[in-house]
Amino acid sequence: MAQITVRQTGSPIRRKNDQRATLVGLGLNRLGRTSTLEDNPSVRGMIAKVQHLVEVVEG
Repeated sequence: MAQITVRQTGSPIRRKNDQRATLVGLGLNRLGRTSTLEDNPSVRGMIAKVQHLVEVVEG
């Protein structure tokens, strides 16, 4: 299946708990960290929820 790589660009400080949990679900917890995930609708939805904190590097 296709892969997508995301990088965390924003800090979770002063963000709501559900946004912090979404970052953890994506495998991100520190500024600049990257994670490679399967490209499926659930991952795309998680990225959309925290789009102001992450950027798509590949895919």
